[in-house]
Amino acid sequence: MIPARKVSWFNRWFVGVIRRRLESQFQFVHVHGRVRLEALADKPVLVVSNHTSWWDPLVAVWVTSHVIRTNAYALMNGANLRRLPFFRLLGAFGVDLDRAGDGARGIRYAARLLRSPRTWVWVYAQGDERPVTERPLNFKPGAAAIARLAPRAQVLPLALRYEFGNTERPELHIRVGDVLASTGDVERDRLAQEEAVTSLLNAIDTDLRAGFRPSEHELFHRFKSGWWQRFAEWWLVQLTRGDVPKP
Repeated sequence: MIPARKVSWFNRWFVGVIRRRLESQFQFVHVHGRVRLEALADKPVLVVSNHTSWWDPLVAVWVTSHVIRTNAYALMNGANLRRLPFFRLLGAFGVDLDRAGDGARGIRYAARLLRSPRTWVWVYAQGDERPVTERPLNFKPGAAAIARLAPRAQVLPLALRYEFGNTERPELHIRVGDVLASTGDVERDRLAQEEAVTSLLNAIDTDLRAGFRPSEHELFHRFKSGWWQRFAEWWLVQLTRGDVPKP
């Protein structure tokens, strides 16, 4: 197992880098259920999420540094963490699932972290990036095993989806569910976590199909284009306005 090695100055610098990356790549971010995040900020929280994109760990950093402020960690595939070792400085710890006992060590490590308040541990329970439309999600039991060893932690299901719409850049949808009770039965809790995240993903899909636009309190941040992009669009509109026949 590869332990995290958080460095405060690196965290402060890199969260700014991540925010600029998100601003340059996404049109806006919807956070549905932001109140639930804020209500749990002072507690130990195990976040259980789907895993659909390279962006997912950056989104976790953004949520725990800009939406709320917590001491965040994340479970990562050991091979990926060796390829991107700077994530250790942000709080990532790695597990090699093909090595006997490594998964168990990672589970115990996460449970120890969750003894402290304001500590959040993110687990992408599918293990690897999978298509957002894939069903079933096939969650692995690691998150449920962590919950069994950390009974004081709040288990929070969370769904992520990246969607292109009627804007140049994609939208990021984050939907937060209700806290799940842990029964201590790993298989039962794994199924409950998978069902909760599946329901959240289905709710996002239903909203998108219906053309639903979240209300202003759910729209956490709208990223704006640069002034030169807005000017170029305005100039092109003025240049071509006369070419469009009137109805």
